[in-house]
Amino acid sequence: MAVGTSLRETFTEFMIEAEPRLRRTLVSLYGPEVGRESTADALAYGWEHWSKVKEMDNAAGYLFRVGQSKAKKHRRPEVPLPKEPGTPDREHWAEPGLDHALTDLSDHQRTSVLLIHGFGWTYEEVSQLMGVTRSTVQRHTERGMTKLRKALEVHSVA
Repeated sequence: MAVGTSLRETFTEFMIEAEPRLRRTLVSLYGPEVGRESTADALAYGWEHWSKVKEMDNAAGYLFRVGQSKAKKHRRPEVPLPKEPGTPDREHWAEPGLDHALTDLSDHQRTSVLLIHGFGWTYEEVSQLMGVTRSTVQRHTERGMTKLRKALEVHSVA
């Protein structure tokens, strides 16, 4: 911390950079309501313990884990994917089994698959957020995609 820079200023700078990514990730895992609530809980924890958290190599990844822990107190409701406007009730705009197949993935696999294939993040960005190596993220993604392909009976990726 630079001379004259307060804890409030350093936390504010950190929060401006980390909050959007933390919120998007937790919302993708736990849904909008629980994701936003766990983001707020994680940032509140970060502020309360900022003198310790600011010294960490991966403070955002640490607060991601705090957010995951806070989200566990909420049960994630199963929400079906929205339909494309104008389609009959039985047809979905996406693969009908995708929502169920995603819930069958581990938390790490689902996070990796959604952020990389759904939001276009890089392996490096996800590894920094999750606090794991790039190769671990790649493994989670590959295993998650393999499970999704099997569950959805997709045999070739063209």
